[in-house]
Amino acid sequence: MTESGSTGGTADGLPPTPPLPPPYPPSTVPGGGSAAQVVPAGPEEALEIGRAYFPPVGSPGGPVSLFVHEFDIGYLVHAGYPAPEDPTAPPSHPGGSNIAISKLNGDVTTLPNFPPESAVEVYRQWYRPSTS
Repeated sequence: MTESGSTGGTADGLPPTPPLPPPYPPSTVPGGGSAAQVVPAGPEEALEIGRAYFPPVGSPGGPVSLFVHEFDIGYLVHAGYPAPEDPTAPPSHPGGSNIAISKLNGDVTTLPNFPPESAVEVYRQWYRPSTS
């Protein structure tokens, strides 16, 4: 209990507000950011751009490898994880995502963790080039 006799909250009697979420890293700010976009010249450059969006390869809970799937309008970067010890058990870390990097202007788009062909189809439906 506080001096005023209340059990918490603010001076006006309202409950405390939750803390604000951390700011976006500059390279992932929706609608762009201060980081310059790089148009990859090939799969190797796309892989280097993609590394910023995944935990380090080989880190605890991180991927064992990153793969690049080139398609006509971009590059899909996705992580490879080790096979589970018990294939009947649910995944320990469900979810995840892929990213696609546009060959047109270097835009990076986060996509669901689908197989490459399905992720590329989703990208074709969702992607709209930036105007900046």
